[in-house]
Amino acid sequence: MRELVAGDFVALSAGDMIPADCRLSTVDCRVLSARDLFVAQAAMTGESLPVEKFVQNASPEAAGAPSPDALEQRNIIFMGTNVVSGTVTALVVATGGRSYFGTLAAHVRAVETTLNAFQASVNSVSWLLIRFAAVMLPVIFLLNGFTKGDWLQAFLFALSVAVGLTPEMLPMILTSILVKGAVLLSRKKVVVKRLDAIQNFGAMNILCTDKTGTLTQDRIALARHTDAYGNDAGDVLDFAFLNSYYQTGLKNLLDRAVPAHVEKPAELKLKLKEAYRKVDEIPFDFERRRMSVVVATVLAGKDQAHQLSCKGVVEEVSAACTQVRVQEPNEGRGQCEGPLPSLPFDAALLARTQAVTAGLNAAGLRVVAVASKTLPPS
Repeated sequence: MRELVAGDFVALSAGDMIPADCRLSTVDCRVLSARDLFVAQAAMTGESLPVEKFVQNASPEAAGAPSPDALEQRNIIFMGTNVVSGTVTALVVATGGRSYFGTLAAHVRAVETTLNAFQASVNSVSWLLIRFAAVMLPVIFLLNGFTKGDWLQAFLFALSVAVGLTPEMLPMILTSILVKGAVLLSRKKVVVKRLDAIQNFGAMNILCTDKTGTLTQDRIALARHTDAYGNDAGDVLDFAFLNSYYQTGLKNLLDRAVPAHVEKPAELKLKLKEAYRKVDEIPFDFERRRMSVVVATVLAGKDQAHQLSCKGVVEEVSAACTQVRVQEPNEGRGQCEGPLPSLPFDAALLARTQAVTAGLNAAGLRVVAVASKTLPPS
């Protein structure tokens, strides 16, 4: 990082930390490349899953520094993030304090000079008292001096009036009220670092916060396992568990969520050791956008049929399927025990599957498709 300057080229691969803000767009003959490049930029955006980056051609006007919405651009990689998979040759555009990460750090360190509502109110009252004293004291001093003729006593009397106008107890009263508010908030598990922020909390009607994985547990939980109709199906979880349990490639948060969800992990793991043996796997890649595991059913110490379990993006898995296992709608909703019946995966059923997927996505769930195929041992 110490040796990099704008205009240098960097070659990065999986596991590397990105040392500067780099651009993957070219406006001249310089060759930039990115192959299956996925970058984890949770430190910048809070997004738990990696983001894919691409090489794009840019116009000369767009060849400068990143725009304010740079985090949404797919042709810029940022200092402080890391490469999850793939390789890239990129052009350095900003280093150190000039990078996006450096700009954020400067904003964090900056001292806020804008007054909040409480500070503005206190200042307003203070200036009101100062103006009142500035008008009253000369009037009192002159009246006493002319009427009584003792200018020293007039000055002392005016000075005592000035002291009387100053609210000595006001700072203590304000501090006591703010401390009481902080104690009440602490009982609700809210820590207040600045007492003058209490008034702003009291003035709020609605408080919106950004709840991301980086700020909480950075963990994804499996919510449902359904068939194409949206009905709960146990064998869907079994196939997903086989896939996640036996794969040896890069495991993301989704892969860890499936084994963690299994209600009977000890029983299933014992069943896995006795009933299945791993044969092969095809790791996840960003062209197929799915990964496959082949296991053999073991009976009396001999391999029987091979079971292929595939997990991936709904569109890619659906395109590779000819049948779909569903629980018929007239059979009632709820958990389906045993293998589901298979139906031809026609256009109507595809539309139904897409509708169920869209509904789950609208509910804030990320949908992963699971498919299986039985093959002979040969």
